[in-house]
Amino acid sequence: MHRLLLWMARNAWLRERIPHLPLARRAIRRFMPGEDPEAALAQAEAFRDEHIGSLFTRLGENIGRIEEADATAEHYLGLLDQIAARGIPGELSVKLTQLGLDIDAAAALRHMERLAERAAQDGGIVWIDMEGSAYTERTVTMYEQLRTQHTNVGICLQAYLRRSAADVARLMPLDPAIRLVKGAYDEPSVLAYRTRSAVSTNYAALAIELLAAVAAGHPVRLGLGTHDVALIEQLAAHAAALGLARTAFEVQMLYGVRMAEQRRLAAEGYRVRDLIAYGTAWYPWYMRRLAERPANVLFALRQIVG
Repeated sequence: MHRLLLWMARNAWLRERIPHLPLARRAIRRFMPGEDPEAALAQAEAFRDEHIGSLFTRLGENIGRIEEADATAEHYLGLLDQIAARGIPGELSVKLTQLGLDIDAAAALRHMERLAERAAQDGGIVWIDMEGSAYTERTVTMYEQLRTQHTNVGICLQAYLRRSAADVARLMPLDPAIRLVKGAYDEPSVLAYRTRSAVSTNYAALAIELLAAVAAGHPVRLGLGTHDVALIEQLAAHAAALGLARTAFEVQMLYGVRMAEQRRLAAEGYRVRDLIAYGTAWYPWYMRRLAERPANVLFALRQIVG
């Protein structure tokens, strides 16, 4: 099921047709409050009242024209204005291919610099989302370039990639902001751990290394981008043993996934941030979400027939 769903995410024929089906549009409600930014902002305002922050991402990657990249940057600049005007504790998560990495890497870098500068005006951070392994090195390299001038830029690293331990060590001198996720792309075993237990073990090892840096006084920001609550609580216990409070890291989960746990963790004093996706180009992202956990498929089916 996992491999089938990831294949469906990459299939151009399905990507063109499935989003137009009424049943598919009904099922997507599991992971999105709506396709437009207003729906995302309204949901973030509701989360604010529950002491849950927000992380906004506009879906769509691998754009084909530089004009699309320019438009995406302008869209995100406008969204930052809305976040500030509404007093939302919100941040951005953007893919470099949205900003033109495949077409003009220099343009993508300029767009990221503009977003970082605008976010800094309100004390915010811009996260670089990680894409498939073909982009990992370019993404890490661009993060290094940005971080020397913009300390309010973060990066997503994927625990299922074998190289991630080296990437953490490579970035540590920059006192990075790292959002650690398990990974949702279909990568070969030569590049990635393929079993759930191996990925979880590597995730814990990477998180423990980052927590140790925080305990040693380094201004490292760590976002635990996982829905594995048992793992989060295990890492919280390790942090406590290092003398760190629960606020030394942040729990970052997706909208629509384990919402009761998100609210419970926030009530127990954890810093919680919900990633809210929106936009019309949701199909490949949605299929990767279904592939992460079989329970997601069952929930989607209930949405369709309910």
